[in-house]
Amino acid sequence: MNPFIFTEKTSFMKIALFGGYGFIGTHLKRALRIDDHELTIPLREGFAKSDADFCADYISGHDVVINLTGAPLSRRWSEAYKTELYDSRILTTRKIANAILEAPDPPTCFISTSAVGIYTDSRRHTEESLEFADHYLARLCQDWEAEAMKAKEACRVVILRQGVVLAKDEGALEKMAPPFRMGIGARVGNGNQGVSWIHIDDLVALILYVINHPEITGIVNAVGEYPTDNYHFSETLGKMFTQPVYFSIPKFALKLFYGEGALVLTEGQKVLPEKLLRNGFKFQYPSIDKALVGIYKE
Repeated sequence: MNPFIFTEKTSFMKIALFGGYGFIGTHLKRALRIDDHELTIPLREGFAKSDADFCADYISGHDVVINLTGAPLSRRWSEAYKTELYDSRILTTRKIANAILEAPDPPTCFISTSAVGIYTDSRRHTEESLEFADHYLARLCQDWEAEAMKAKEACRVVILRQGVVLAKDEGALEKMAPPFRMGIGARVGNGNQGVSWIHIDDLVALILYVINHPEITGIVNAVGEYPTDNYHFSETLGKMFTQPVYFSIPKFALKLFYGEGALVLTEGQKVLPEKLLRNGFKFQYPSIDKALVGIYKE
């Protein structure tokens, strides 16, 4: 099923898409090309350009700038890799925001990303929540968002706090699904930690929706309508391959393997997309059951 038949067609725009060759960017640029927008997709090397050239080539004269850059979170966090995580988000976003502020013809909208890992695991969170976790990922997200928000003096800024993005053989499921397919899938710990997720088609659709709805500004929780927990997520994924889930991975084992980066797996949040729902966005895959059926059964 083509997910983009559920979105409003936007008028022609010139759009700069940073991170356009990554997992999410590849899906998004396909949708933008369906709508016949003119795309500028900078390579990573583009950030080495002078500020003036960077602004002229990628920012000024564009209607929308979208920033999807950032090194993957799902690997061991050595001190060197934590620096890469930080620089790939903070320095890139800072350069884009500064260019927007200096552009003679700035965009009308800047869409940047963040993560639901900014929140505590203590309760359900909407965009109004200010209860942030006290660990490296949460502090990284706060710094990341602060850099993007600097651009609001020149244009509308939207920051997408993304959950786990689900797609067949891509993203998180690329590594998670094979053990479940073989009947050796496992929960993490007791499975009580929250899982806020979103189907890739809904993520792309909501980005198009945000572009087309200027009343949407600031923080947006880019997650499915109904968060779940690791226990239900694991059970549902096992059912997709008609395999029971007998095993549980101790949290300490993941910490030994991933180091500090294990918190992405051992901790979790339940996050609600209140702003999207309030502004009329309709999810094609509101529940984890429907999302995984859509990925593996349709």
